[in-house]
Amino acid sequence: MDGLTPPRPLGRRRFLGALSAAGALATLSGASASPPPASTSTDRRPAASRRPKPGPRPLLIGTYTSAEGGGKGIGIASYDSGTGKITAGDTLTGVDDPSYLAVHPDGHTYYAVNEGEQGGVTAIRFREGGPHQVIGRRDSGGAAPCHLSVHPDAKWLLSANYGSGSVAVHPVDASGALGERTALVTHDDPPPGPGQQGPHAHQFVTAPDGDHLLAVDLGTDTVYTYRLDPAAGTLSRTAHVTLRPGAGPRHLTFHPSGRYAYVANELDNTAVVCAYDPETGRLRAGEPQETGTGPGTSYPAQFAVTPDGAYAYLANRGHNSLSRYAIESDGARLRLLDTVPVGGDFPRHIALSPDGALLFASNQRSSTVTTFAVDPADGALRRTGEPYASPTAVCALPL
Repeated sequence: MDGLTPPRPLGRRRFLGALSAAGALATLSGASASPPPASTSTDRRPAASRRPKPGPRPLLIGTYTSAEGGGKGIGIASYDSGTGKITAGDTLTGVDDPSYLAVHPDGHTYYAVNEGEQGGVTAIRFREGGPHQVIGRRDSGGAAPCHLSVHPDAKWLLSANYGSGSVAVHPVDASGALGERTALVTHDDPPPGPGQQGPHAHQFVTAPDGDHLLAVDLGTDTVYTYRLDPAAGTLSRTAHVTLRPGAGPRHLTFHPSGRYAYVANELDNTAVVCAYDPETGRLRAGEPQETGTGPGTSYPAQFAVTPDGAYAYLANRGHNSLSRYAIESDGARLRLLDTVPVGGDFPRHIALSPDGALLFASNQRSSTVTTFAVDPADGALRRTGEPYASPTAVCALPL
């Protein structure tokens, strides 16, 4: 339990530590699993050639509304795609604890979790230049939902209930509104890992092949693979991979090739490269790697991978840093290059702009968002200015 984390209504934030982490990062290869053919194309052009013209772009900021000193709802800001400067806008109120956000593929609707004991998911109409509008909320089927994503066919919303250790599916209609839940599955096998009282689903996302859904569960040290019935919206489990006891997998991020995924382990302060087979949806985990942040533990939050698949970044909350890795062997290896101070306290979430030219870090305890320019030549990070103040910033979604 993390004594530095402010008390919250539910147990998930107990795991948000503030110590620093152990060791120097070694390289690891997932190539021991025979990699299947690439299932997605990779744009290898330098980020600069894909960069849009400088100008304002939307930036949505998730917060905790129930925390002391927390936000009032979803922050509606903008960023300059050339300079990275963030400009304040309005706040969308009436959405409780919107701690994670995801956008519909059409860009007209986005979704927020409602991370409370009676968890929910909320749909919001996006109106550029005008007020955003809440168009409905549905019960997530569990406690403390902490992640959600939209299926690539835009017909299903996937969410993870941390407190209940379950994943849920909601239909999405043509307007972007949510229907009644069609699936709810609780992770009851394998049993919880060391020190865990039960399963804790932390992410639910579609693999790049589009045919498999992956659910990352911190409590059972397991990543589950599901198939989604495209007509009924129901789930069937097809595979799972269990990491070493006490790892606490939190998030995974795919390489653009679709053949490898990088898992951030919150509890044992490691990273793991996993080979992925799109035919079966199976992951094969490599050896755990230290995070390169020093002795102690740093509660790694998540990876972000550049669109060209050349570099990866890991947010280290206790160390308050971003680790920069070179991605080698077509995605099978991570090699630590350096760690960069994040310029804030407790980087809960990181996200790259769509062109990969900017990286945004949401720092929960300092209530700030810091912005970095990404050098297309070597992936180096450079702060673009002073941090942007936003109460309990826990998710920044650049559009």
